[in-house]
Amino acid sequence: MSQVRPLSMSSANAADHASSSSSVSRGTPIIYVVDDDDSVRQSLELLVDSAGWQPETFASAMEFLASPRPPSPSCLVLDVLLPGLNGLDLQERIADRVDMPIIFITGHGDVQTTVRAMKGGAIDFLTKPFRDDALLGAIGQALERSRTVLRDETEMRALRERHESLSRREREVMELVVAGRLNKQVAGELGISEITVKAHRGKMMRKMKARSLPDLVNMAARLGLASPRKR
Repeated sequence: MSQVRPLSMSSANAADHASSSSSVSRGTPIIYVVDDDDSVRQSLELLVDSAGWQPETFASAMEFLASPRPPSPSCLVLDVLLPGLNGLDLQERIADRVDMPIIFITGHGDVQTTVRAMKGGAIDFLTKPFRDDALLGAIGQALERSRTVLRDETEMRALRERHESLSRREREVMELVVAGRLNKQVAGELGISEITVKAHRGKMMRKMKARSLPDLVNMAARLGLASPRKR
């Protein structure tokens, strides 16, 4: 595999054309590149495009922060030394974007910088010049992490919506059921009949799409619902 290198004028024009003419469909992996070196941006843009991903390049951290980011699998290829806000500072700024792993690239790496980047959650730290396959491998790993995070976020959002669809009484029944109460005990604590408990429990299980009691308990744990103290 070749090393990342500046593109010829014709290659750069081809990369610009590919970037402007291609459209991003929902779910298409996006590879963001932030580097103040034009030749590096052009080279990485062509490499990412040739791998079948959507490249988006920026010359500075602030330019990147000002751009919209659709909810697609993504990662950030980030230079350490940037004008204004540097790469490590940008990493701290977007620490909550766990769905967008970071791969650092630099021509001036040192142990302290590498340690700080990796402790901050970076997928990899590559020193220029690096091999194409090294970067592509790191991007592949980053996208797998991104897909996992996005999938988990989607599942949690759906789970919260299902829980919010429950009536107040159904939530009370759910809370007691996942705490291990029997229907008779739930009825006693809520001051309702056991038949009414069974009706609420059935509706609650259907709304939560819980296949079994262990499934419901797992959902409650994921939602962070506090269980009432057993008596």
